[in-house]
Formats: sequence, C-alpha cells, structure tokens
Amino acid sequence: MAKKETTTPFIDSVETLTAKMEDMRKAQKIFSTYTQEQVDKIFLAAATAANKARIPLAKMAVEESGMGLVEDKIIKNHYAAEYVYNAYRHTKTCGVIEEDPIYGIKKIAEPVGLIAAVIPTTNPTSTAIFKTLIALKTRNAIIISPHPRAKKCTAEAAKIVLDAAVAAGAPEGIIGWIDVPSLELTNQVMKDADLILATGGPGMVKAAYSSGKPAVGVGPGNTPVIIDDTADIRMAVNSVIHSKTFDYGMICASEQSVTVLESVYDQAKAEFLRRGCYFLNPEELDKVRSTILINGALNAKIVGQPAPVIASMAGIKVPDNTKILIGEVESVDISEPFAHEKLSPVLAMYKAKTFDEALEKAAQLVADGGYGHTSSLYVNVNEKEKIAKHSDAMKTCRILINTPSSQGGIGDLYNFKLEPSLTLGCGSWGGNSVSANVGVKHLLNIKTVAERRENMLWFRAPEKVYFKKGCTPVALDELGTIMHKKRAFIVTDSFLYKNGYTQKIEAKLDEMGIVHTCFYDVAPDPTLASAKAGAAAMRAFEPDCIIALGGGSAMDAGKVMWVLYEHPDANFDDMAMDFMDIRKRVYTFPKMGEKAYFVAIPTSSGTGSEVTPFAIITDQDTGVKWPLADYQLMPNMAIVDTDNMMSQPKGLTCASGIDVMTHAIESYVSVMASDYTQGLSLKAIKLVFDYLPRAYKDGNDVEARDHMANASCLAGMAFANAFLGLNHSMAHKLGAFHHLPHGIANAVILTEVMKYNSVEVPTRMGTFPQYEYPQALARYAEIGRYVGLTGKDDQEVFNKLVQKLEDLKKAIEIKPSIQAYGIDEKYFFDTLDNMTEQAFNDQCTAANPRYPLMSEIKELYTKCYYNK
Repeated sequence: MAKKETTTPFIDSVETLTAKMEDMRKAQKIFSTYTQEQVDKIFLAAATAANKARIPLAKMAVEESGMGLVEDKIIKNHYAAEYVYNAYRHTKTCGVIEEDPIYGIKKIAEPVGLIAAVIPTTNPTSTAIFKTLIALKTRNAIIISPHPRAKKCTAEAAKIVLDAAVAAGAPEGIIGWIDVPSLELTNQVMKDADLILATGGPGMVKAAYSSGKPAVGVGPGNTPVIIDDTADIRMAVNSVIHSKTFDYGMICASEQSVTVLESVYDQAKAEFLRRGCYFLNPEELDKVRSTILINGALNAKIVGQPAPVIASMAGIKVPDNTKILIGEVESVDISEPFAHEKLSPVLAMYKAKTFDEALEKAAQLVADGGYGHTSSLYVNVNEKEKIAKHSDAMKTCRILINTPSSQGGIGDLYNFKLEPSLTLGCGSWGGNSVSANVGVKHLLNIKTVAERRENMLWFRAPEKVYFKKGCTPVALDELGTIMHKKRAFIVTDSFLYKNGYTQKIEAKLDEMGIVHTCFYDVAPDPTLASAKAGAAAMRAFEPDCIIALGGGSAMDAGKVMWVLYEHPDANFDDMAMDFMDIRKRVYTFPKMGEKAYFVAIPTSSGTGSEVTPFAIITDQDTGVKWPLADYQLMPNMAIVDTDNMMSQPKGLTCASGIDVMTHAIESYVSVMASDYTQGLSLKAIKLVFDYLPRAYKDGNDVEARDHMANASCLAGMAFANAFLGLNHSMAHKLGAFHHLPHGIANAVILTEVMKYNSVEVPTRMGTFPQYEYPQALARYAEIGRYVGLTGKDDQEVFNKLVQKLEDLKKAIEIKPSIQAYGIDEKYFFDTLDNMTEQAFNDQCTAANPRYPLMSEIKELYTKCYYNK
C-alpha cells in the first residue's frame, strides 16, 4: 500500500503565505507538547526518508540549478541526513535537558516557534534537509524560502522530510515552503517568523539581520590556505584538490587561495600539475581574471562549473580532465580578482619567503571578504608555535589544520568534535550572531530554573589560640620544642618596648636558643613607611617566625610586614579591593606563611586582631587607608595572656571594651552570621556587660581583665567570619576625618545604628542568600534575652537592650554625642558628604542587615552628631 502524501497549499502570494504561516503556528503549538520520545521517532523517520532520496534530489538540484556535480551533491544530501541525525540522535531537546539538584539549577528546552529558512542555490537540497531536520529535532515549525533557480528541488526535499515526519506522528503542515519565491515573499517570511535561519549571499544575510527578528545568518567565505615548509606536501596538495573540486567548489568553506612557502613552492606546484591542475600563463591569467568578476561582482555563470567549462568561458583551452585552474598571482588586494571568493574550481596561488609573510597574506585575504569564516594551515603538527601564530593571526571561526576545508569546515568528517552543519557562523567578524557551526542549540530557548541556595559558609580561626593569665612563655615553648624555629622577629610599639613588655618573650626565646630582634617603630595608626621599614629589617634578618605584640596597630603592622617580607611586590591597591563575597573577590591574595610563622599577642582587649584576617595600613603621604581583608592574613597562633592587659589605662579600657561590644553586636546581626559565630557573639556581649564596668573601675581586677580579654578574642573570631556592618563603616570615617578614637567612634553611633537596623520595613535589605527577610529586630531581642532582659515582644526587649547599652556607656564615661568630643560643627558638616559616600563604600557595609541609602547614612551621622 502506497504511503499517503501530505497536501500543502500553493504559496505564491502574501495572502496564501500569511494563511500558511498561521496554520503552521497552530501545528507548532501542538508539536511543542511532544515528548522527547515522540520527537526522536519523527527525527529518525525524516532523516531516513531524506537519506533514501539523496540520489533523485541530487539529480534534481543539478538539473534545475545547472550547478555542481550529481555525485557530490549525493554526498552532501547523504551527509545532511546521516551525519546530522547521528550528531543529535541522543541530544535532549524537550523538557528538562540538564539538572543539578545540588546547586538547584534546572534547564528546560523550549522551541523557538516558527523558523524562516532561506536556502541558497549552491546547496539547495542538502541545506533544506539539514534545516528541516534540526527544526524537527527542536519541535519548531519551519517555512522555507528557496532560491528561484532551485525552487523545485528545494521544495521536493522539504516535502520528502515533511511526508516522513507526518507519517511518524508530526502535525500536518509543520514544514512549509514558498512555491513561487520572490523578494517580497522572502521579506514577508522573515518579518513574520520568530527566528530566521539564513544561508546565502551577503545581501540576503544582511536582509535577514535587518528584518527586526532574531537571525542566525552566515557570511561569505574566502578561505586562505598556507602550506608550510614542514608540511607533508603531497598530502596537503591533494587535500586542497579534494576539497576545491568537491561539487565544483561551491561549499563556502572551500579554499580560495593557497600560499606556499618558497622552499617547497616548486614541489607543491609539481604535485598540483601531476594531479591534473592547470597553471594559467600570463595571457590566460588575464582572461580568467575578467571572467571571474563582472562589474566587480562574482560572475554567477562560473559558480559550480567544472574547470574546463570556466576556461572555455574565458576563451582558453585546457585539457578536458583539468581539475582546477590555478592563477599564480602576487597581489592579495581586493583589486585582484583571484583574491576573491570564487565558488568554483579556480584557485589563487601565492609564494611567501617566510611563514610570517604567509600569515600576512592570509590575514589580508580574510580581511578582503572572508572575515570570520574559515582558514586552513598545512604544517607538521609538532610545530606548535607556528600553529599558535596562525591561530592568533586568523580572524576566522574555523581554523583547520591539515584538513581539506570544504569537508573539514562542515564538521564531523575530519574532526569529530566539530559539529556537522551546512550553516557556518562567522561571528561578529563576519557580521553574524553566531561563531559556531549552527546546530540544534541555536533553535532552542533555554529556560533556567534556579532554586534558592545558600552557599557553603565557613568558620576560620588561627590553628592555635592559647589563653590564660601568664600563658605566654608556655605557649611560646612550641616554637622551639615542636616547630624548631631558629630566628624570631618581634614587632611592637615603642611604649611597650621601652616599658619592658617584650622582656618575657625575649627571655623565653633566649631560653630556647632562638635568635631574635625587635622592631618597635610602630605608630598608633601604622603607616606604610613603617611597615616597609620593618619588612626591610625582616628581609635582612630572615626570620622563620614573626611575633606581633601590642594592640591592633602593632598586630596590623606585623601582618603587613609579613606580607611585604614574603611578597615584596604586593600591590596594596589590589589587596585592599572591596568584595561582596570574600570567596569571589577579583584579587587573589598571595599565599602566606611559606617563610615565617605568625604569632599574635594582644596587649589590649579590643580589636581581636589576633584572630582576624584584617589589617589596616595608612599611606603617610596621601592619608589613604588600605583596609586589607583576607584569610591569608590570619595569624597562625594567638596568645591571649591577661598579664599583658593589666596596665591598660582607663581611656583604652573604655574605648577598646566598647569596641568589643560593637564587634559582638554587629557580627550577631550580620547577614553572614551563623550558629557558629552567634554563640561567640552572645558570650562576648554578656562578658562585656558583666565585666567592662569592673575593668574600667579597677584596672587591677584580674577576673574582669581576664574575661574582657576573652570577650575580645571571642568577638574577634565572630566577626572574622560573620563580618561587621554599618556601625563600623561610619566609625571608620569618623576616625579618618575627625581622628575620633575607633572605640569611641563606634560607641557614639552604636544605638542609633541599632535603631536604624531594627526597622521591620527597611528601605533595602542586605543581600546574602541565608538572610531571608528583615530580622535584625528579632536578633537584637535574642541578645537582650540572653543578657537577662524581658518584655512582652521583641520591640520591648530591644528598647531595654538599647537602654542597657546607654547605661553601660555612661558607666564607662562615654560622652553622648560626636559633638561632645569637640568635633567642630562646621568642619563636621563640611566633611559630611565625603564621610557618607566613603561609609557607604566601606567594606563592612555589605554585611549590614539593612542595606543603607547614602541619604540615610547622612541622617544617621547628623543624629549622632547632636544626639537627637
């Protein structure tokens, strides 16, 4: 029983075309619901039918167009059916095509809709087969606009694919074509389709891109070949012949010129002659020149014609078995007809003295009409440098090595990872939207479903943290007995050095036989000049251990000296670059600890720098502060010995103690806070409430000093991992512009920032995946309840926490406002805009639970200045 053929309306007018496209959209809507199994069944049936019809279709194409060779067109039809089917038979194009449940990503393929396909006269049946097959594989409808010179064979190819597809279950009318093609109908197709798949001449491709619809179009080729003196000459020449004679040179990737190195030129020429190519003499050369181009454009009559026919057109006689007409020319300028794309077995041949000269010629030929398409090189594969130079020089999207370019460029014949295609993208160089061999991926819309995920968090701390009054000598013992260190470099400030704070350390080092020296020129705001001087001393001394003793300044200076000692060329602008997520920062911090082990010993209970990855260094000439933040700066060992804190004066006890409180509170409500950090924060907060007033009142209260030292370290570990917030961003600028001590700067704005953060309807919320909704008020209330406060709701507990903090500030004699510290009103407001912008840009701001507007920061500064 004969298979029933589909019936299609005759398309010869805008009206019939419009009606047809409406019907096709309905068919595509049905097709879009098909499963992968249904689609694959249709894809197989269509490819099989096209493959079986490859011979009659090839005959039709040559008979109708008058171009090419039947036997080669059979191969192209065979390739379009078999290779395309094989390449995509297992490709998922329906529904979920990719899924990663760990990262919560799912990719879903959807068809584009109705595709307009413009088919060239050079490949009228094979391109039709290719485009209809990839359209079926992707559940798209496709309407074809054939070339007028090949309309019947193109329509027949489309009909064969359609009949087979419908018989296998595809909707009626899923493939259509224009029966009487015209410029008007082609433009209408492009205007009304969802995507244009254009293969053809530059004018048509330009029209596709100018249609106002998404277009996947390809540009002209002018493939230049280089034959290097290291190449297998016989293989190279015969590969060029094989490619250039295929379908009489009509594939756009076919070679248009060959440049041969001078040392092998005669050998290559002899091989061309031996294999049936004809070299034109000067008189013949001129005749063929005038035949190739007519009025500056390619003579359509030579396209796809055998070499003897083209010779006859030019008025010259060549042997009947001539394969290629070769013109030995010198100019690669566009004024030379042989330098053009010829789409026929006519080849330009150039001689080059050097490989670099050959590259220059090839690059110019690409520029003259083949940007983005294809280039080819024959070379010994071990000549990696030449291959790399060629790849760098060629502005083409396919660079073929030791490969016949017609067959190689279309893919999967000479390289099995190059996708098979009869539509070759040329990228932006060729004015195209794609640079790849066009395939099913270009006919799909991919929907990405991204589920919310919280990235892996972390908790980082020094590998060793030792604490207890008097523990320093015992902790340092490891440097000698376990680590066998030989040379220690102590970093401190002049006050601590002159008052004997280093003596206990030096005595222990002497006891262990560790040679040591001390650098004590560290200022309260450590400068880059001081750090560089210390690093220079380190390089002269070559320590394998660095011991930083002091407050935040000495430890920060020590960290920076450590960096400069191990990495003298470190760039502070780069290291201080802000980041949103420390794991994704642009700058990669240099690896530390390969020369020296870093020990941090605090002498005040405030910064927590002994357990943090932070350091601040100031350029003494410009006043620029570089806040460095990276876990490479984390000390290897921290020694928290209360003996070092016992003589803190009241002012330092006050400022450093309230700094600890601010660290703990900010890290608790940070968007990056976790169970690991919040426990530390809470304990530190309670310790400060309980023991800071005692330590302030009586500096000899060992228990209070001990607990405050621990609170500082605990809060340091908390904010080393959860980071801080707006309070610190604003305080940093009060210090920079008005020299307000850091702890005091934190204290005078603390409760106002807390009130600002606690608003349940903030203007903006902080951005971090684990921070799901505004919850600062609830977190502040958790702090309040932890320290013994009660209330009917979170707001009442929060209000009591604010009052408790104000009471604490009074107990340690912190003044109520910025103005109260003698900051001049006019100067304050003169600097307000700069402070505001810089506070907004501060590294700490990103972790704040409420993301601030600059106008809000300005308002906060103003409130805190007057305590209103």
